[in-house]
Amino acid sequence: MTNKHLGNQTSAALRMDDGVEAELKNTTQQDCGWLSRNLLLVLTVLGVIAGTVMGMMLRYVPDLDTNTLMMVSFPGDVLMRMLKMLILPLIISSLITGLAGLDARSSGRMGTRAMVYYMSTTVIAAVLGVILVLGIHPGNPKLRSGQVSSAPRNQEVSSLDAFLDLIRNLFPENLVQACFQQVQTVLKKVAIPVQNQTEPILVNRKKLELKWGMNVLGLIGFFITFGICMGKMGERGKLMSDFFNILNEIIMKMVSMIMWYSPVGIASLICGKIAAIGDLEVVARQLGMYMVTVIVGLIIHGGLILPVIFFAVTRKNPFMFYSGIFQAWITALGTASSAGTLPVTFRCLEENLKIDKRVTRFVLPIGATINMDGTALYEAVAAIFIAQMNDIALDGGQIITVSMTATLASVGAASIPSAGLVTMLLILTAVGLPTQDISLLVAVDWLLDRMRTSINVVGDSFGAGIVDHLSRAELAVIDGDIPLSDEEFVPPPPLLTEIDLIDPLKPPELPPRSPRPPKLNHHAPSLTPSQSQSHSIPHSPRSVRSPSPHSIRSPSPRSVCSHSPRPFRTHSPRLLRRMEPGYCALPTHDNQITTLPRGFRERGRDRERDRERDRERDRERERLRERERDKGSETEEDEEKEKMVDEASDGEESDDTAYDRRHTIPPCDLP
Repeated sequence: MTNKHLGNQTSAALRMDDGVEAELKNTTQQDCGWLSRNLLLVLTVLGVIAGTVMGMMLRYVPDLDTNTLMMVSFPGDVLMRMLKMLILPLIISSLITGLAGLDARSSGRMGTRAMVYYMSTTVIAAVLGVILVLGIHPGNPKLRSGQVSSAPRNQEVSSLDAFLDLIRNLFPENLVQACFQQVQTVLKKVAIPVQNQTEPILVNRKKLELKWGMNVLGLIGFFITFGICMGKMGERGKLMSDFFNILNEIIMKMVSMIMWYSPVGIASLICGKIAAIGDLEVVARQLGMYMVTVIVGLIIHGGLILPVIFFAVTRKNPFMFYSGIFQAWITALGTASSAGTLPVTFRCLEENLKIDKRVTRFVLPIGATINMDGTALYEAVAAIFIAQMNDIALDGGQIITVSMTATLASVGAASIPSAGLVTMLLILTAVGLPTQDISLLVAVDWLLDRMRTSINVVGDSFGAGIVDHLSRAELAVIDGDIPLSDEEFVPPPPLLTEIDLIDPLKPPELPPRSPRPPKLNHHAPSLTPSQSQSHSIPHSPRSVRSPSPHSIRSPSPRSVCSHSPRPFRTHSPRLLRRMEPGYCALPTHDNQITTLPRGFRERGRDRERDRERDRERDRERERLRERERDKGSETEEDEEKEKMVDEASDGEESDDTAYDRRHTIPPCDLP
């Protein structure tokens, strides 16, 4: 017993060891599987950490010259060039392929939803920035002591000029030129000669000049129209649609290859920026509260407001959505470019979150251009911060002007690094603030630019998720998975059943009877020989009368139709004896006798065949008329053919009419 007990304990211990080993093996496999699936994300996070640590270490290197910083930042510059290289073909292929799979109605609704979301979140971000900067009050006039102004003076750049430039760039005059240049209004000093004076007078005049930079807004406007028109062509535009689909797949494969280089490039960019900061302590002391205000606003907007909007609309977990776009967020944090992060955002939404490609290809390029939530918040905070630093009190109207101008300026801001500093001139000019103090913000813009760009990308991604949720039913209708809505659904004609084909106002339809011997009285009802022997029917026409409701006997509940499993209420046994096999009497609302013969389904098919034949004749006549109109005169051959068609239609009797004529008899009179 002892040996047996020891053996059982040994077996149990071995089984326990096997179970623990199997559990450890499964856990190891799961960890390895997660690591293999998220290896790129892990490497990107490690690149951010390594770049920060290396940049802090390089600050302690003596005599750090410009050439060394350039070599440190070189891998990051290569990454930015590769990403910018793919922006143009990615925008073109994504917009065209996304809109080609939609009809005009669906794309219009989708665009309306995206624009409402983008403008709403941008206004919310600007208002949030104003509230925070007024509450925290980071500006202090003492910060300007010892600062040398290096920014250009206000050159009377009005917000109206910027708005007109936005409209001009939306409609480029040269599509090829829009790939690398855009229009901008500038002030030029023009020499005007004056009589009796040797020196002319210099006057500022507004002129339109071309500046370097891709006109993304104009390209988006053109290719949105191109994609919608191509989608309306149907099968004729399928070849072009296939071409752009293949182009989009090629670009996405190139993006996947470039992303494996992104950890090195992001580490290089962050390291070079941190190492290039002059005196970090002075910057932190002067602009610390300003940075805290902007960062807190971005965290509230990206971590609270956007997830709440997403949950309120979709009823889905926003933090699971965050986990799917974490790679795009890290890339935006390193590159500081919404357009440069666009390929990664496509990949995260389509592969990780399974967002419909038609939604991402339509919504994301527009969002990367006009949806700048972080930029709107940053510009509102920066404008009021400069006012506080100059000890300028802003009234309610000026604060509202700052909010609205920050919203509009963020829409027109290019999706490139440090574009917010350029549009900051518009806000300061609209409120009448000095523009030379922008130089104070340059020292910390490298960090805030990355943070606001990451919030811009998060806002674009949440917008794509919301639009996909709201447009899922329309996309399913386009795919043919579900029927249209009640307003759009056109029901097919109802199928006729045997009961539907019965008309209670018509006389009963009976099958043809067998030949009967001649009768003496034409007005007497027809009876079989057995009925003639057992019943005596008067020969006077006056004795023939119609059955009244009181003369019909009560039906038997067991009487059934000989061809139907469902029982029918019938009338008198005498009437049943007069009916052929396969028929039964069916009472109607006016107690008329209606029979239900066999072959109603066949008759329905015959009627449908007759209708189809009539429709074919009508189509033949219409073709003849069109041919006559094209020729200008009617030929003899067409006249003869149309005459033959008319004679055939007039002389031929349809199967349904022949059936009714043969099988319809007047109601029977009972004695």
